[in-house]
Amino acid sequence: MKKLCLLGATGSIGKSCVDIVNRFPEKFSIRYVSAHRNIEDLFALAQQFRPEIAVLSGTTVEAAWQTKFKRIGVKIESGVEALAELAGQSDYDLLVNAVVGAAGLQPTLSAIGQNKNVAIANKETLVTAGDLVTRLSRQKNVQLFPIDSEHSALWQCLVGEDPCSIERLILTASGGPFRELPASEFKNVTVEQALRHPNWAMGQKITIDSATLMNKGLEVIEAFWLFDVDLEDISVLIHPQSIIHSMIEFRDGSIKAQLGLPDMRVPIQYALSYPERIANDLPRMDFMQFSELTFMAPQTDKFKALNLAYHSLREAGTAPAVLNAANEEAVYAFLGKKIRFDQIPAFVEDALEKHSNHRDVTYESVLHADRWARRYVGEKII
Repeated sequence: MKKLCLLGATGSIGKSCVDIVNRFPEKFSIRYVSAHRNIEDLFALAQQFRPEIAVLSGTTVEAAWQTKFKRIGVKIESGVEALAELAGQSDYDLLVNAVVGAAGLQPTLSAIGQNKNVAIANKETLVTAGDLVTRLSRQKNVQLFPIDSEHSALWQCLVGEDPCSIERLILTASGGPFRELPASEFKNVTVEQALRHPNWAMGQKITIDSATLMNKGLEVIEAFWLFDVDLEDISVLIHPQSIIHSMIEFRDGSIKAQLGLPDMRVPIQYALSYPERIANDLPRMDFMQFSELTFMAPQTDKFKALNLAYHSLREAGTAPAVLNAANEEAVYAFLGKKIRFDQIPAFVEDALEKHSNHRDVTYESVLHADRWARRYVGEKII
């Protein structure tokens, strides 16, 4: 029985993880669990799994809810700091980090510090502090298991292969809802339109990132740290059907691809059960329904966020942390209808230009860059 510490349990990734746990109760249990603000769903999970501790990271817990948790024998805590304390517990086997945003970094570091393997869906952990996280994981002999479908695909393609034989990583992207929309129309894009992803059902923030292609830029940075390849050897390919989740081209010209329906439960199950593959009854792909798979190059002149991500990684240091924080603030401002869709990458670019880069990546320098970027963008938006 593998005991999980599940952070972000009520988000889209967290719910898919819970689904896998429910399908295999003899293999997985949830010992610790967190949610951001959804106290009702967190309590329902606490009733079902009876974890030792539950955390509500985004707000305080009212007295009435504290009483309810106490009655079922679950300790309830609140605040972002409690996430790191939860991940720093010693009596579980795997951290599943499905927290959204930079708040996911400290719990990852806490888990690695306890020699725990990490199944990571929190992009910001590797985007903001990839050097720090991978360095510490090597020191502690800890494994990072990617949950993102693209990185899971690359990971699966590498099973049995020598990493030194990689010539190129190819990350696929659907292109989002505005793949065919002229750039001149971006200023008129509504929040509702941007949240209609053609293939995936995801949270609001990642859905907007997919619409700008920033999500793919963040994944490029993640892949750089996860697979230890040169940045120039990571490319992005638009694949509207989202059937090929990513590919690896090897030095002999061979290409491996991982295919499947767009269902996050598949990469989540692989991360939870690795190195075992467990038989399941999830929907299977009918190739006759996908007789045509198409590909095209990303239009980086239209989707500027992708180039900004490459630029930040070339700058190194705390530039990726600024990219991430500035993007978060701009995305939430767009969701709040304070700025236009086409202004999101503009605010990110401005923050990167004004930032004084710190080459030495420490938790403190990342935190400082993150706070600076949020303050800078926030003041610009006001």
